Amino acid sequence: MKAVITGATKGIGRAIATKFAQNGYDLILVARGVDELKKFRQELIPYGNAVFTHSADCSVKEEVYNFLNSTNVDFDHVTVLVNNVGIFLPGSMLDEDDETFEKQQHLNTNACYYISKFFGKKMRSAQRGHIFNICSVASKVPVKNGGSYSVTKAAMLSLNHVLRQELAPHNVKVTAFLPGSTKTSSWEGTTIPDEKFVQPEDIAETLFTILNLSKGVNVDEVLITPLDF
Repeated sequence: MKAVITGATKGIGRAIATKFAQNGYDLILVARGVDELKKFRQELIPYGNAVFTHSADCSVKEEVYNFLNSTNVDFDHVTVLVNNVGIFLPGSMLDEDDETFEKQQHLNTNACYYISKFFGKKMRSAQRGHIFNICSVASKVPVKNGGSYSVTKAAMLSLNHVLRQELAPHNVKVTAFLPGSTKTSSWEGTTIPDEKFVQPEDIAETLFTILNLSKGVNVDEVLITPLDF
């Protein structure tokens, strides 16, 4: 059991990585911060699994492919891919700089495209695997003051649907998560109580449950939102 998780040192990615490590998965963790990766790896090592780390800015295509090509050294096959890396830059789409949209497009859409193609081909050949794409409620309904973010997350959800369509005949599953307000670093400094949020651990628990369903079932989408935000 081997998993690749992007954006692995914080929030949702961190919770998923911890859950996998606790359940015997070998891991490849991807994030920008070298020190954060090293520290997190040390926290996971006691579970007894192999943990490899790769520092990469996933908004840069060359760095994504450097990471992807290096994974062949770590694992010959990946069972699970979690596309979690992303960014939210608030603002009016009409008034923002072009770079605001482009930065979110590179991280929220392009990185998912490159990484999913790479591992999707391997899963297709192996006739097994599961890809999870951490999208957003904004993938379906634009969020206020988050126009460009909503556009890129909608594209990510569309990408998820195409992957599922192309990989289903090869016994590879693809699932989109559409979380609402989740207590991650994006909400740092908020005065809203923690209990009002979806917790990263909620997503990790749900994802792991889906991963262990019977072979013939695919959960297409998971919409998970706060009860009363």
